[in-house]
Amino acid sequence: MKRINIYISLLVAFLLLSCNEDFLNRYPQDAISDVNFFQSPQDLKSYMNSFYSTAFFVKYPNHGGDFNSDNQVGGNIDTRMQGTRVVSTSGSIGFGWIRRVNYFFDHYKKVEEKYPLKDYQQYLGEAYFFRAMSYYNMLQTYGDMQWVTHELKTDSPELYNSRDSRDLVATNIILALDSAVMYLTPEKTKGQGRINKWIALLIQSRVALFEGTWQKYHAGTPFGVTGSNPNKYFQKAAESALNLIKDGPYNLYSTGNPLNDYRELFAMQDWSNSPEVMFWREYNNDLSRGESAFTNDRNHRMEFPNNNSITKQLADSYLCNDGLPISVSPLFEGHETLIDEMKNRDPRFFQNIAPHDGIQKINKDGTKVYWSAVYNKLNTDAYHNSPAGYINIKGYNPDMNFHVQQYEESPGLIYRYAEALLNYAEAKAESGSITQADLDLSINKLRKRVGMPDLKLDNIVTDPNWDFPTLSPIINEIRRERRVELACEGYRWDDIARWAAADELIVGKRPKGFKASQVAKNPYPVDAEGFLDPFQKALPSGYGFILGRDYLNSIPISELVLNPNLIQNPGWEGID
Repeated sequence: MKRINIYISLLVAFLLLSCNEDFLNRYPQDAISDVNFFQSPQDLKSYMNSFYSTAFFVKYPNHGGDFNSDNQVGGNIDTRMQGTRVVSTSGSIGFGWIRRVNYFFDHYKKVEEKYPLKDYQQYLGEAYFFRAMSYYNMLQTYGDMQWVTHELKTDSPELYNSRDSRDLVATNIILALDSAVMYLTPEKTKGQGRINKWIALLIQSRVALFEGTWQKYHAGTPFGVTGSNPNKYFQKAAESALNLIKDGPYNLYSTGNPLNDYRELFAMQDWSNSPEVMFWREYNNDLSRGESAFTNDRNHRMEFPNNNSITKQLADSYLCNDGLPISVSPLFEGHETLIDEMKNRDPRFFQNIAPHDGIQKINKDGTKVYWSAVYNKLNTDAYHNSPAGYINIKGYNPDMNFHVQQYEESPGLIYRYAEALLNYAEAKAESGSITQADLDLSINKLRKRVGMPDLKLDNIVTDPNWDFPTLSPIINEIRRERRVELACEGYRWDDIARWAAADELIVGKRPKGFKASQVAKNPYPVDAEGFLDPFQKALPSGYGFILGRDYLNSIPISELVLNPNLIQNPGWEGID
């Protein structure tokens, strides 16, 4: 009876909210309506402009872009990692975005009747792009769902449809991106302004790789896909990435300085002329306060590490500069101090994690302060608190000229070309068709930028500490390369999810840090080997991620009440 009453209350509340929401979502008759809008290409442009302001979420590396993974750790335990999430009682699963896109498709043909395609095809391409992105976000979060391509009314029977298959949804996302590629401009546009065809190709490679690996590695689990065909997705991922790599106007940023170029890429204040950054967000203090203000306020006050640490698990993934893992390389100096750890390593190590002799800030008078001063203050106050010790500096610029005002106008990186190289290599490896030429076209370009030896397909040294010892050496090394190149940029959880890798990387594990002997004041526990073990007491058995449940979110109860034909996601059934 209690459960029934809850459902009734939710239904009544939802209907009331829906009435209000319907009123609020009606397009103003003097602004946008079926009668006086969608009459010209400018109308289409104005409509699509509204998507740009909210469609792109920037994950700042130095603000925990990978907090929900094994790469970064903060002061709190991620509830997904711990397996303590509960079923949401209310909320939307994201169809508001779909409705907005479908409204465009239902009405743009008024323009089609009066203008040639060339006058409005950019905005048509954008609509296909945002349809694909909206569905992709839902696919990652909730799995399969209804595929709807027109605006639904309150009496539309489709409101009560059951889910379409995951494979159908993923296929339709890729087809929508095919249309986006066909219509969008090929112009580079300095990474700002409007989406272009190359960005659509990048996202297409991302979606196809995600779905291909999801279907491959979740087979036989509650998240498996009936009639799955991972190879068709791997083929599409490789094809899309290769199209971008060979024909696109992008390249890796490099000045020929392997010890600084990677760091410098993320520290730039303007990416308009970057050969690598495909899309980015510029902020203006007079117009914005929000995530940029929060990030820049922290940088302005120079408060590091501020509960933001790289984990030992990520730190140990960086190879030595002879191309060998630390478990076998004679160049590895050990873990006794961070200075030792950084010797002879992949230069991305000390361009992502603050080195003792690195410059923390350059004062206006030209004097310099080094990171060693910050390490000496670790855990002496809240701003210098570091659960794992390793200080993340990706995206940070030490020049105090960029920190003169409280809210700095730092940019936010959204898409970069390096991902295409990684997507291509992984798709080829997963399909079993990778060659040395493929590696030279992708992974080895990334390594060349930082002065690392090439990855040789016929000469991969076995790492006894590979995360995935049952998989091939080449897949292990490509996954390593992806981890270190994209560290803290917000990719890691998606990778763990699509690889079905929580059992290897999350369950029963805890984030570790560097040797505790390096911290003057250490409030955190240590493990038997002397490494920082910040959640030893809070997670005595390690993370409690539930393998048969936590790869997807629960469908809110309110959605299930409104549509009895929806089915709750695996593992969430019967949980109040």
